[in-house]
Amino acid sequence: MVAKHVLGGGSQPTVAANSLQADVYAEACPSRAVLELIADKWTLLIMPALKRGPMRNGDLMRLIGGVSQKMLTQTLRELERNGLVIRIDYQEVPPRVEYALTDLGKSLAETMRRLDGWAEANISAVLAARAEFERRERGGR
Repeated sequence: MVAKHVLGGGSQPTVAANSLQADVYAEACPSRAVLELIADKWTLLIMPALKRGPMRNGDLMRLIGGVSQKMLTQTLRELERNGLVIRIDYQEVPPRVEYALTDLGKSLAETMRRLDGWAEANISAVLAARAEFERRERGGR
């Protein structure tokens, strides 16, 4: 088994964690890019799915309705690049590759699952608010 795990990568500068004063409200703070990644719809679905354990690409495709192969691959690569997911290549024929959460990814996936749970628990209230908003906008005040 060969595990590929990229923490930095790309053309982004690497900053020592203890030398960075993070402030998500500062325009130039790199934490904004992390927020953009974790606020992505596919990330919000992939991360909690991987909390169940390592999964193959096809397993994720079947589990996450509506995701295209292209978006799944792009999102997994970006999660890997940011140290949230590890790609495990078993070097077998036929090829077998799985994706799993890193420790960093596990800590984030738990938070995301709570967000998913909130969305599921409150969808009725959100839909009712939308309907009320539309009623007011149409002049039914």
